[in-house]
Amino acid sequence: MSTEVSPNASGQSVKAAGTKSAAPEKMSRESVTIISTLLVATFVVILNETIMNVALQRLMVELQVDAPTVQWLSTGFMLTMAVVIPTTGFILQSLSTRAVFMLAMGLFAGGTALAAVAPGFELLLLARIIQAGGTAIMLPLLMTTILTLVPLAKRGAVMGNVSIAISVAPAMGPTVSGLILEHFTWRFMFVFVLPVALAALAIGAKYLTNIGEAEKTKLDAVSVVLTVPAFGGLVYGLSQIGGGHGGQAGPGPVAIGALIIGVAGLAAFVLRQLRLQKAEAPLLDLRAFNFRMFTVSVLLMVVAMMALFGGVILLPLYLQEIRGLGSLETGLALLPGGLAMGLLGPVIGRLFDRIGPLPLTITGSILMVLALWQFSMLDAGTSVAWIVTLHVGLSFGLALLFTPAFTTGLNPLPPHLYSHGSAIMSTTQQVAGAAGTALLVSIFAVVSAASGLVAGMSAAFMTATVIALAAVVLSSMMRKTEGAGPAHGAH
Repeated sequence: MSTEVSPNASGQSVKAAGTKSAAPEKMSRESVTIISTLLVATFVVILNETIMNVALQRLMVELQVDAPTVQWLSTGFMLTMAVVIPTTGFILQSLSTRAVFMLAMGLFAGGTALAAVAPGFELLLLARIIQAGGTAIMLPLLMTTILTLVPLAKRGAVMGNVSIAISVAPAMGPTVSGLILEHFTWRFMFVFVLPVALAALAIGAKYLTNIGEAEKTKLDAVSVVLTVPAFGGLVYGLSQIGGGHGGQAGPGPVAIGALIIGVAGLAAFVLRQLRLQKAEAPLLDLRAFNFRMFTVSVLLMVVAMMALFGGVILLPLYLQEIRGLGSLETGLALLPGGLAMGLLGPVIGRLFDRIGPLPLTITGSILMVLALWQFSMLDAGTSVAWIVTLHVGLSFGLALLFTPAFTTGLNPLPPHLYSHGSAIMSTTQQVAGAAGTALLVSIFAVVSAASGLVAGMSAAFMTATVIALAAVVLSSMMRKTEGAGPAHGAH
């Protein structure tokens, strides 16, 4: 998706905000409509990503499958995301905005409809894979569109709204599914999502205008094939270590084999992209890493996502296995933190536009370290109110990291790297989330087997605290970045 001038719904031109000459002080009504539509759609698809976690137990009984089999409803979704996201840089450059949106929401709505009527496990798994294909495209599309349409001075505030989608939606998923499962069958998790998905699709079809023009880009089939062992192998191997090995302590041979294949595939994928960059035809343009703030921001996002996903997995384990709370009570206990993170996003975005990233990221990373350290002190008698308070503190810390990291990392990229930078950030989020989950759940399982559940939880959260210290160092390196014009950048 290039950033040339394009007609909007009124026949006037929408100029790209990525160029220095085309950064109006106010966003047009068409731009606001486009970004609002994409935000709602992104919220819905990300909410769906975590809605299944609470339902796996119920599905084992109703679909008559065992735990390792039912886990594929989550693992298959993650794998599809991991393989599709690296291709989104190419997709966004090759197709128009409308075409990409219709593809993403069409896949998501189709998968949701199939899931709602799936008679058995196999079709439900296929439906989840189709949903994941649409989900993988939405966040890079949203971020690339924001970079293209939003003036530099307002990007922080608009990117703050993105944090509503990437933080409130996953936090609400378990609560929403808990409420649904309390009163309805598991199919209603998809029945309730489908009308919203169809409405977003209809609104997008009516109001979405093309931003820029599609470029004639050649698809490198070898790179596409390499994404499967590279990103699929890494995420699958990590997910197996993180709880897909049937309670066995430590990584099994399948997990180790998948990780070896993943690392080898990733090395081959990177070498292939470096070679293709010379011919200006990479599937994922790694020259975004030539920009120092992009690299620092990606590393900061990796640490933050490991902490977020670790918390999302470990806290429900603690509340259910040690405190004996039900799935709905657990979802409600985690809801205030998720809501706080999302509601603070736009406020932090506006602060970012005024004072830059450094004060925000330093405060956020210190808050994250303190909250995780306090989580490592939990025991069987800790009050739920204190746990909710700590989770809100952790969420506040993460909110102070996410918006500045996204905006600072993507701002200096030239327009031709917008879609690739967004794809890289989304890919590393997926892998970091899987890695955080795998590491912390494995530590929890190993220590619990030897010393009990409370000791396992303490060890896992202490590990997360140590990892989070890296965020303090990375936060201190954050600096305000200026936007790049189209002629500037690492060609």
